[in-house]
Amino acid sequence: MAGAVESLVATREVATHCPYCALQCGMTLRAAPEGPVEVVAREFPTNRGGLCQKGWTAAELLDHPDRLTTPLVRDGGELRPATWAEALDRITAGIRRIQAAHGRDAVAVFGGGGLTNEKAYALGKFARVALRTKNIDYNGRFCMSSAAAAGMRAFGVDRGLPFPLADIGQADTLLLVGANVAETMPPFARYLTEQKARGGTLIVVDPRATATARQATLHIQPTPGTDLALANALLHIALGEGWVDEAYIEDRTSGFDEVRRTVASYWPARVERMTGVPVSDLEAAARALATAQTAIILTARGAEQHAKGVDTVTAFINLALALGLPGRPGSGYGCLTGQGNGQGGREHGQKADQLPGYRKLDDPAARAHVAGVWGVDPDDLPGPGPSAYELLTGDEMRALLVFGSNPVVSAPRAGRVEARLKSLDMLVVADFVLSETAAIADVVLPTAQWAEEDGTMTNLEGRVLRRHALREPPPDVRTDLAVIAELASRLGAGARFTTEPRAVFEELRRASAGGTADYAGVTWERVDAEDGVFWPCPSVDRPGTPRLFLDAFATPDGQARFLPVEHRPVAEEVDAEFPLYLTTGRVLAQYQSGAQTRRIEPLRRSAPNAFVELHPDLAARLGIEAGDEVVVTSRRGEMRAPARLTETIRPDTVFAPFHWGGAARANSLTSDALDPTSRMPEFKVCAVKVRAA
Repeated sequence: MAGAVESLVATREVATHCPYCALQCGMTLRAAPEGPVEVVAREFPTNRGGLCQKGWTAAELLDHPDRLTTPLVRDGGELRPATWAEALDRITAGIRRIQAAHGRDAVAVFGGGGLTNEKAYALGKFARVALRTKNIDYNGRFCMSSAAAAGMRAFGVDRGLPFPLADIGQADTLLLVGANVAETMPPFARYLTEQKARGGTLIVVDPRATATARQATLHIQPTPGTDLALANALLHIALGEGWVDEAYIEDRTSGFDEVRRTVASYWPARVERMTGVPVSDLEAAARALATAQTAIILTARGAEQHAKGVDTVTAFINLALALGLPGRPGSGYGCLTGQGNGQGGREHGQKADQLPGYRKLDDPAARAHVAGVWGVDPDDLPGPGPSAYELLTGDEMRALLVFGSNPVVSAPRAGRVEARLKSLDMLVVADFVLSETAAIADVVLPTAQWAEEDGTMTNLEGRVLRRHALREPPPDVRTDLAVIAELASRLGAGARFTTEPRAVFEELRRASAGGTADYAGVTWERVDAEDGVFWPCPSVDRPGTPRLFLDAFATPDGQARFLPVEHRPVAEEVDAEFPLYLTTGRVLAQYQSGAQTRRIEPLRRSAPNAFVELHPDLAARLGIEAGDEVVVTSRRGEMRAPARLTETIRPDTVFAPFHWGGAARANSLTSDALDPTSRMPEFKVCAVKVRAA
């Protein structure tokens, strides 16, 4: 009995959050003295006690045999174990040598949307204070940049959801554009179930009849790359029927007259020819949105990952504004953030043009404020650098430090990115498994996992959350903050960096104070006590802000901006040589580049390999049967995977998930055409041909 009591007393548990998507489901981790870490679902406002398969199995990676437990350095073409001193000496010497020969900007940094707020903040500071390089960006450029840019120019602020998640279940009409939440964030689906149970209308826009689309009241299945025309048509119909909110437009917005003139040419019959969507579906969607008491429009990567992604999101924002939705309780426009800290990760400085608090790097007042917190001269801060893809493929970079990302799998035109990284004088990767990017590195640093470090994340609602450490990392593994602080020390800036996440967060609060994303009033204690705190929160004696835009927008005059946008063709149209559209996306059991989830046995059993999804009519024309290995070729590369036949996809379109590397790498095919504003690559559509292997 005494032994059982001692064992019980020694059992440790912490309340924390899932390491995967931006829903950031609440969970409890429990560890007994002997045995694996156990995941227990926790009641939390976002997931309400639910977890998906990825969340339930998240702890299996903590003690996985593939886990890196010692630094690795490359000698004679092979990676071998090394001490931390040797690895850090090699990195420091390489940085000094390369910057001395080629300038400060020859060393670059690439971060990730899964890093905690503290790590994202420290990484941006490290690049600009210790390295003094302009060349830093992160993989969130491939995720949220188009929606962020559209939100900034329309509303003056970028927060994925400017209202709580609970509003979604209460909406009379919900329009989901390019989102497959049933597979990408399954606990979100309970809001769709709740909405349906209330008699609500769910409209899903997707070229595929996904698990989410199959729940819809109305599934709209456009030609890939035509969402902008569809949005303009919905506004055209609303105007023609007298459904727009003229009083709201007059009181709360500017610029509508030009938008009114622009959408006049998007009559339904014309847009049917452009999109393949029947006029009856366009009219039904417009009616459901415009006549509902409450309505919400949500966009996601399917609409945003295009070379016109900013304009496409803008078209849906125009529709929302014309109907008077933003700032109305229970209604609005929002975008669904993908990565775990996709929201916080872009707020605090690892994006090429930003400083903490969502300040602009080229704003003198912003530079002065942040430089004051950092104790440096504002003139010593570098200016904005290139976007992620331009950084990864540009000629200026001679060395790259990667934290929390796997661009060899996740970047567009990945063959070109991989070749460029292999050509560098030095590639350093900090990770906890040997990802495809780490496998080609010159130095690999083993870092702590999510259950081994404290910190904060900001979920898709703008709710700041606490991540609690369950245990210490293995003996020869360090946190990212410790790696950053040690490298900064070796480069002469150590006094400005710390390994302690709480101290970093306290500095982040000061640096963000007065900015768009103001965390000054957010404390770890408040986050724990209040189930998270919504930014902006400028002081500790004020509540957070779960709903934005109730009284005014974050523009100088408080009004939202309409902007006219015109449909334009995709960057690469189909033709006789490449007659099919390719679109890419995710599957339920895998996440991002798959470096983590492909190593977890239950997830691997559920989704063991990549596939190419084809309509049976297309497969018959090509002489392909289910399970046949097929080769998909674009102008940039090829991938091989088994064929999966389904009537849920358009006959002119094929689909491939992007979670796998090697011969099955979907991003070997994808286009590197960039949006002129956000610099988002056109992941979601390119021209391909398919043949049996």
